[in-house]
Amino acid sequence: MEKHITPAKRIDLKISFGCNNMCRFCVQGEKRRIFSAKNVKTIRRELEAGYASGGRGLVLTGGEPALHADLFTIIKTARKTGYRSIQLQSNGRMFRYADFCRALAAAGITEASPALHGSSAKIHDFLTGAPGSFRETAAGLANLKKAGIKILTNTVITKPNTQDLPAIARLLAALGADQAQFAFVHILGSAARNANWLVPKMAVIEPFVKQALSAGLSKGLRVMTEAIPYCFMSGYENCIAEEIIPHTRIFDAEGVIADFGAYRKTRGKAKAAKCRKCFFYGKCEGPWKKYPELFGWDEFVPRKRP
Repeated sequence: MEKHITPAKRIDLKISFGCNNMCRFCVQGEKRRIFSAKNVKTIRRELEAGYASGGRGLVLTGGEPALHADLFTIIKTARKTGYRSIQLQSNGRMFRYADFCRALAAAGITEASPALHGSSAKIHDFLTGAPGSFRETAAGLANLKKAGIKILTNTVITKPNTQDLPAIARLLAALGADQAQFAFVHILGSAARNANWLVPKMAVIEPFVKQALSAGLSKGLRVMTEAIPYCFMSGYENCIAEEIIPHTRIFDAEGVIADFGAYRKTRGKAKAAKCRKCFFYGKCEGPWKKYPELFGWDEFVPRKRP
C-alpha cells in the first residue's frame, strides 16, 4: 500500500524497474530484466493522465525509483502538473546521502517510504539480498527527518522476520519514522518462487504483529497493517490500512490498473464461503489469493460483533 497520502485520489506511477537490492520477496520479480526505465516523455504523459483522472496525490515507485536518471525532472514535472503530495517509495538506500534528501525536498517530495525489514543487518540484509543495505537504509531515516520529509515506512512480513516485528517497530520509532506499515508478503514474483520457506502462516504472525503495533503505539508511532484479515486483528481493527487506502490508479509496465481497490477485491484477494458469517465481511478484503492455495482456510474464523 502505502502510503497514506491526504488527497482522496492517488496515482501510483512505476517509473523504473531496476533495483540495487535483490529482495527475496520482491513482487516485481523478473521485471528488472524485462522492462527498462520509462522515459520522461512517457512519464509526463502518465502524470497528466493521472491528474486528469482526479489524482492529486502521487507515489513514485518501481523497482527502485531513486535510481532513475531523470528523477528530479520527474518530481518537478509532477509538481508543475499540480500534484499536491508526492511520495517517493524506495528501499531507502539512497537516503543515506544527506544532500540527496535535501534535493528531494527542494524538488517537491513531501513524503518518503523507505523499507526496513529487520531490526538488524542479519535479518534485513538477508531478506534484501544486499549486504550493507540495513546500515544505509537506517541512516537514511535521519537524513529524511532533517530534510523535513515525512517518513512512512514499510516492512514486509515474512517467516524470517516474524519474531523480529516488535523490535522493528521500536527501532522505527527511535529512528524518527512518522508511520510504520507492516504488510503481509504478496505471493507474486520472487515471493512466489520462495514461498515454501518465505511465507508465514497468519496464525503464527498474529501475536508478533500485535506486539509490534502495541510497541509502536506506545512510542507515539502511527502503525498500520496491510493484507491481514480482520480475523487476525481483534483489538487492532483501527490499524487496518485497507479501511483508509484512497482510490488508487496504477501506471505499471504492462498497462494501467484504473482502480486498485477493485482489483484487490475482485482479482488480488479471496474469501471463503464461511467468511459471509463474519461481522466484518463487508469491510474485509480477505488474504492475498495465493495464501489459501498454500495453506487452506482452517485458520480463518468468522468473527462476531465486537
